[in-house]
Amino acid sequence: MTSTTAFFAEDEPLARDVLRDAIYAHPGLRLVGEAADGASALARITQLRPEVVFMDIQMPEMTGLEVLRRLDYLPRIVFTTAYDQYAVTAFELHAVDYLLKPFTQARFAQAVARLLEGPVQARDAVEGALAHASLPARLERILVRDRGRIFPLAIGEIEYMKADSKYTVITARGQNFLVRIGISELEAQLDPARFVRIHRSALVNLDFVESMRADEQSQLQIHMRDGTVLGANRDASKILRDMAI
Repeated sequence: MTSTTAFFAEDEPLARDVLRDAIYAHPGLRLVGEAADGASALARITQLRPEVVFMDIQMPEMTGLEVLRRLDYLPRIVFTTAYDQYAVTAFELHAVDYLLKPFTQARFAQAVARLLEGPVQARDAVEGALAHASLPARLERILVRDRGRIFPLAIGEIEYMKADSKYTVITARGQNFLVRIGISELEAQLDPARFVRIHRSALVNLDFVESMRADEQSQLQIHMRDGTVLGANRDASKILRDMAI
């Protein structure tokens, strides 16, 4: 079987590792290069002329959309991003597919199948991508780093999460893991019956809640099993009270 040459551009280190491993593992793809910013991506793609490109949209120096507009040829493109608002623009530029991060192995395989079967109708692709955007798949695990190694962490092991700028700090197994995915993007792919957004910067897994107690303003204080106490805002307090039988 002849493999298809592939290139990817991604500025997030963890996402780069995920894409690199996924491409290496696919028998129909042969990785020929990668880049961590838009300018480097444009130069390397122009030089290497890969058949398919996995392109992040939000990158330093130049966006993925700008890179595609400046290329002197049209590779088959799959955009990878945490933001769904660029989907229509991406397909107007003849992208084959649009992967919302964090994506599953099954969703990656689906995108590659589209790449390898040749051109697709832009309208059909847009509708498919927007369907994935509006109904994201539930996450089963997430790849995290710890002391130089990367390993899968089951979603059920996560106790709570806190936003840290565009990062998220995940607490699980008595440790904290920093991932370069926004808390809102993670929340969209979690089971709302298990994970509750208690305020703008925190999500809790109800399976790890020891108890909840109202403070003087009648807002709930969430006591986690590890001893951490997290405050719920007024709206979240109401939701949690309504969930009580």
